[in-house]
Amino acid sequence: MAYRFSSDVYRHRLDRARILTADAGLDALVVSTGPDLRYLTGSRADTFERLTALVVPAAGAPRLVVARLELASIRDSAIGDLGIEVADWVDGEDPYALALSGLPGTARLAVCDTMPALHVVPIAGHTGSAPALATDVLRELRMIKDDSEIDALREAGAAIDRVHARMGEWLRPGRTERAVADDIRAAILAEGHTEAAFIIVGSGPHGADPHHEFSDRVIESDDIVVIDIGGPVDPGYNSDSTRTYCFADPPADIADAYRALQAAQTAAVAAVRPGVSAQQIDAAARGLLAEHGLAEHFIHRTGHGIGLSVHEEPYIVNGNDITLRPGMAFSVEPGVYFDGRWGARIEDIVVVTDDGCESMNTGPHDLVVL
Repeated sequence: MAYRFSSDVYRHRLDRARILTADAGLDALVVSTGPDLRYLTGSRADTFERLTALVVPAAGAPRLVVARLELASIRDSAIGDLGIEVADWVDGEDPYALALSGLPGTARLAVCDTMPALHVVPIAGHTGSAPALATDVLRELRMIKDDSEIDALREAGAAIDRVHARMGEWLRPGRTERAVADDIRAAILAEGHTEAAFIIVGSGPHGADPHHEFSDRVIESDDIVVIDIGGPVDPGYNSDSTRTYCFADPPADIADAYRALQAAQTAAVAAVRPGVSAQQIDAAARGLLAEHGLAEHFIHRTGHGIGLSVHEEPYIVNGNDITLRPGMAFSVEPGVYFDGRWGARIEDIVVVTDDGCESMNTGPHDLVVL
């Protein structure tokens, strides 16, 4: 089989989805292609204008609706081992009627967050009302990682650590950010990723832009360089790690700010444990940077959940009072940014354990001098 987890894993997830759908007062959950379908069935199918959707009723057996010409896309999944009815259709037929057959005419539906409007609107036309978002159902499922998922995240973390450990091979003055990014991309694939989902090479003033990617800027000898990289490792769980590099000992003001950032990241990781809220982790990092007069230079949340998606629940941000539980996986990545000058960020992926957390990344947190 092409999918990595056992069919029992997917069967348990589907059973939980059915229970949570019923608990939410819904008649059915409708899941289109993407990470939610992959989570529930192992399917890597990818489609857009032709509907492929898994219908999980609160009572009864799930059904997968798929265009006949795309049947092959579901073969590398657990669908055949799960007893899921496969209902195929051809162009000219109504796939939405097929998907909703057997449900009440005014069924209360929830659709996954990534379903395009191209499908949501026709579904609403069949039921007479707009479907709800399946956020509560799917968030509860995907947010708590089981042992097999944690193993996959651990493997992804080790793979991206190996890429960072090789940074001295490519990152040096006189090269462009783009050339460095090309080498990093090749290394990400060589170290076991199926793709490089993102590469940030932010040198000098570009390091002050948290979402800079890379450019034709030539890296200079006095630059601080932010490298944020990651991507999926089979069966699709993502790495995401940021380290900050330089080529000589930095000036005192940069060294002081970086030490404060390092302390903030350490404090936030140390605060992770069951029973603590997501916003308390954010406050641990933000408060320490504020003590050093750097609060205004920390301009984003402290972290995001990770798994089959690079960004998912839970979000580690002020205002999110969700309580951390064992199995939750997320980044801890405070940063400081000085517009037009330089920036720095330190990012690890952590998983909440029974009494604290485990980091998926083990690389150095110091400002790395190459």
